[in-house]
Amino acid sequence: MKIGLVLKELHRSETDLVHALLHVSERHKVDHEVFYLARDLAGWSREHLRELAAVAKVYGQDLDPEPADESSVGMKLWEKGSELLGRDKDAGLFLLQDLREIYLKASGVSLDWEMLAQAAQGIKHTDLLDVAKRCHPETLRQAKWANAKLKESSTQVLIS
Repeated sequence: MKIGLVLKELHRSETDLVHALLHVSERHKVDHEVFYLARDLAGWSREHLRELAAVAKVYGQDLDPEPADESSVGMKLWEKGSELLGRDKDAGLFLLQDLREIYLKASGVSLDWEMLAQAAQGIKHTDLLDVAKRCHPETLRQAKWANAKLKESSTQVLIS
């Protein structure tokens, strides 16, 4: 069985999504909606990592239940850059770029959850299917948030 490989890739993808969401949060700290919502969404992915780590043991995978920390120095630099940029016109372009990245990462994670759910159904592993059923809808909401925020921000940023 290759389910362990899917679990490992899903874990890597969720970890990347956590880091991307936290990066967006820090980079756009002056936009309180983005700052707080991106942190909340990162919390969902952190919970997904814990659930994956718990179920992965059955498939021979030892996955870390917590995402590896990014450099706190790097995060402080992004935070300071956000404060310096403030409401600069380029900050809007950075926001669009960052939201696009979140949308693409969340969409990839969603596909991984789909594959995992299909495999779980195929082997009738209800614990694995339950994890996918709990986590996948939240991943879809992460992608929908990024898409909606892109739609909301694109016109103003691109024509100003």
